[in-house]
Amino acid sequence: MEHELSQTQSPFATEPIGRLIVKFAVPSVIALLVNSLYNIVDQIFIGNGVGYLGNGATNIVFPITIIALALAMMIGNGGAAYLSLKLGEGNVNSAKKGIGNAVTMVTVVSIALAAVFLLFINPILTLFGATDTLRPYALDYGWIIGIGLPFMMISGAINSMIRADGSPKYAMFSMVIGAVPNVILDAVFIFPLQMGVQGAAIATVIGQVASFVVSVAYLPRFKTVHLSKSAFCLDTKACGNIVVFGLSSFITQFAITIVMALTNNLLAQYGAQSVYGADIPLTATGIVMKVNQIMISILLGIATGAQPIIGFNYGAKNFHRVKKLWKFL
Repeated sequence: MEHELSQTQSPFATEPIGRLIVKFAVPSVIALLVNSLYNIVDQIFIGNGVGYLGNGATNIVFPITIIALALAMMIGNGGAAYLSLKLGEGNVNSAKKGIGNAVTMVTVVSIALAAVFLLFINPILTLFGATDTLRPYALDYGWIIGIGLPFMMISGAINSMIRADGSPKYAMFSMVIGAVPNVILDAVFIFPLQMGVQGAAIATVIGQVASFVVSVAYLPRFKTVHLSKSAFCLDTKACGNIVVFGLSSFITQFAITIVMALTNNLLAQYGAQSVYGADIPLTATGIVMKVNQIMISILLGIATGAQPIIGFNYGAKNFHRVKKLWKFL
């Protein structure tokens, strides 16, 4: 029996705004911070176990993961916004179709992106600034990361909709659970097993698979809607709305990819003329950008935590609560 909360029964419409922001934003910030920190730990292990060329290789591959993240956020955040708005309007059928379509879309897009990356990995790495010295390391790392892209993208997209369903702690858990095996296996694969950057990549993918399993397990447990098979059949209107709602997230993230690609190529060209060569500047920049992700994670966590609250109340035409929420941000 489908469980449906009315507009007046939903905590989005009844709980104090300040409490809702803490309830949703804090788990989101924690999850993103943990994700950023384990990326830094990843770099520490690679730097000590492989050397700076290993760090440089991850920086060359990093833009493709940002593109994957941009697409996942476009679909996931778009689906979450669509879900929140339709629940606020009381349109449960459209809400479930939004979730199902978002899951189908991200599955198709993630597999297509992984296939394109793996088929054209060499020219793509060149585009992202790979030098002759870094290329073998980037290939070893990139092949494995490419295989893991669908797991990362699907779990990331579903995670946004889990939060919009009113389960911020579960959304946090689904992200954090991937960090634990990643950190542990990094140490095992890189040092005792001497697997180098391939070991780091395998550890990353295993962590992504763990997050994927936990996220997918939530689909039959949605609190606000009951997902049927028909919800996963693509609908042009629903897909269009999802893309429109998530487009700003995509543009923001994709802009980072353009900056990284241009920066890497400039460093490869002009760094080669310095006393450090091309590889060290590329490596240093990649490490700094991962540290910079910590600040971005805090701001992004607050924004993604507030999104379901804004979306639901906007759909329910509780504009006074939407305006009140902005005072807290």
